[in-house]
Amino acid sequence: MIHQFILAAPKPGMTAQEFQDYWVNVHAVQYASKIPQIRKYMVDTVVDIDGNLGEPKLPHQGIAEIFLANAQEQLASLQTEEFLHGARLDEPHWAAFWQTIVLDTTAHEIVPGPPLTRGQDWVKLTVLHKRRPGLGLDDYRKLTLDGYASVVKNTPGLRRYLHAHTVDGAYVFGEAAFDSVEQLWFDDVNALEETLRSAYFTEQVKSARDEIVDQRYVFSLAARENWIIGPQAR
Repeated sequence: MIHQFILAAPKPGMTAQEFQDYWVNVHAVQYASKIPQIRKYMVDTVVDIDGNLGEPKLPHQGIAEIFLANAQEQLASLQTEEFLHGARLDEPHWAAFWQTIVLDTTAHEIVPGPPLTRGQDWVKLTVLHKRRPGLGLDDYRKLTLDGYASVVKNTPGLRRYLHAHTVDGAYVFGEAAFDSVEQLWFDDVNALEETLRSAYFTEQVKSARDEIVDQRYVFSLAARENWIIGPQAR
């Protein structure tokens, strides 16, 4: 299954709250969710925290997570009436489309956590990674699921943990912008911020991460989930 991440920012003149409200309550419901090939769909609305990774800070205020069965269904979805004359035409009403980041990935669940449900009030940290220069893509992928993951999964307060690799198709004409997306779930904002300040995260997790990533291209956003379709696939 393709796990797609779409990071979007508000159009000029729109506040973060207006942007998030429109995405969750209008665009997602009236347009994007109508695309028949989408199996599951959520919108992560960004929350302000201390300790986000990356400079300059990402301008994005939301992340769509879209789940599709395979590349064929993804291509078909982009040719539907619902996309071409619905979701796509609506994007300029709320999003600064020139700042959008789209990543198609294959996800690996490291710490499963309890069954996913609607209304789960956890906060999750989504982290974008680019591998360090000289490290091959296959080696990077292996390391993220072995040594690095073994450190991250022991993070204090961690409730669920996923690491998703950018699909091979993103490298056909050159390098992908990011090689993987990491997601870590916590009980609430306070628990997340406490973890980001902890010695374990600032020393052990950072040390393990720095061995495999380019430190210039590590960015994070904290967000709450808003399920539109799911968590069970339709």
